[in-house]
Amino acid sequence: MTTGEQQRYRFSEAPIWELQRSYYEQLGMKAWNNDQVPQYITSNPMIGTAYAEMIFGFLQDRAAKGDTAEPVIILELGAGAGRLAFQTLQKLSELIEYAGIPLPPFKYVMSDLPLLNITGWQQHPRLIPFVEQGILDFARFDAVADTELKLVHSGAVIRPGDLAQPLLVIANYFFDSIQQELLYVDEGNIFDCEVSLKYPEQAETMTTSEVLRDLVPEYHYVRAAAYEEPDYPFQQVISFYRQQLEDSHILFPAAALSCMERLDKLSRAGFVLLTADKGDHRLENWEFLEPPKLMHHGSISLTANYHAMQYYFEQKGAQTLTTPHHYKNLNVVCMLMLKDPDAHVQTRLAYRRSVERFGPDDFFSMKLWIDNNYDSMGMQQMLAFWRLGGYDAELFIQSAERISALLPDANDEELLDLQLGIQKMWDGYYPMPQKYDLALDTGLLLFEMDQYGESRRYLELSLAEGDEEPVVTVLYCLAICCYELEDDAGALEYTRKALVIEPDHEEALDLLNALSQG
Repeated sequence: MTTGEQQRYRFSEAPIWELQRSYYEQLGMKAWNNDQVPQYITSNPMIGTAYAEMIFGFLQDRAAKGDTAEPVIILELGAGAGRLAFQTLQKLSELIEYAGIPLPPFKYVMSDLPLLNITGWQQHPRLIPFVEQGILDFARFDAVADTELKLVHSGAVIRPGDLAQPLLVIANYFFDSIQQELLYVDEGNIFDCEVSLKYPEQAETMTTSEVLRDLVPEYHYVRAAAYEEPDYPFQQVISFYRQQLEDSHILFPAAALSCMERLDKLSRAGFVLLTADKGDHRLENWEFLEPPKLMHHGSISLTANYHAMQYYFEQKGAQTLTTPHHYKNLNVVCMLMLKDPDAHVQTRLAYRRSVERFGPDDFFSMKLWIDNNYDSMGMQQMLAFWRLGGYDAELFIQSAERISALLPDANDEELLDLQLGIQKMWDGYYPMPQKYDLALDTGLLLFEMDQYGESRRYLELSLAEGDEEPVVTVLYCLAICCYELEDDAGALEYTRKALVIEPDHEEALDLLNALSQG
């Protein structure tokens, strides 16, 4: 790594992108440990359900056209930790089973560049069942260069023109993290914003993430007439910006446009794109912009230029679905690059129901407020928001203490709904490497509810999966669970283990005495 010279680079060719790639290749799925790289906002059950609804609508639309023989390939770009794929597949499978109507077959393909991610997916216990059902496969895909998909499990290779059904592409927090051009538009002229990088003094001893965090970019302007030439692939968009913008810095998604062009060629029927990001599709949000700041969160990201993508593909006949209201944290876009986008009514209706009316961005805005106001919520409000969020484990983690405080005043119906929520939470739980013991909190809460059988199951799961020595409270709770379930042998075993850790534990001594007297 060169730290002294101030070499200038075209923005899309700057070393930051190689550092970005190295970061993910070195860490694999560990990049998402404890939200080092954010994943919740684009990978929670709410957005998984919204995507499942739109995919289900798309399958209905294909069935209505009589296209039920050929499979629909669903390709997720930059699948990362794998949580979105799991949430979407689980909800989609539920919809298909519930509806019981003829639909074309489908295969979901998780893709990414780091091989460590693919290895992690192959070994993940919540993804393996989908592989065994034949509806999930994996692929290593370089969005900047690759022209075909090589599936890991089936061994199939999808080449240009192979697909009869439109390709359905999912790209969450993806286009903001791959190479972009940085252009400056003024007085009808286009300039390349070249970048030089000032590295931190200790760069050689720092991690890749730390270097990315402390890099200081400096921008230099060079007239770039090549963008204005008729043979430039995306000249239509450039021409539009030259006419409409003044004194504006534009992150231009040449790599994203090229990627979608190459993916479009895989199918003879076009593509559908579902994407969510920090991405602007409104032209006014690109007016008079200053040079971008590199947003650091383990890796780096920038704002995705959805406007350029929308403009380019709509010139080729696409229909783009966006919300009429402004987004706050997450812009969810559905693009139909099809011969007859209007005919895909169920897809468009699903977007209207699941994104436009109330969608993932609205939910996340509510969550940010509720995160700071759990202490003022009642049990019914807690349960209602938990249902809205798809019984997500993160919501349970944040509210477990408040739920515990509300238990003494909860009625029987609320307690039953709480038990139902816990069951649904575990059905939809996607474990990720993190320093949190969900099974422990679940088991302790069920213990407070006198649900001893279920409490024992979760507490024993916590012990089995924990790396640290058990604490006396857990062992004593397990002893009580066994006692209440008339398993005296189990109660005696856990009581003795508790007393090894804390010989003077009064409750454990009393229980031991009761068990000894038979």
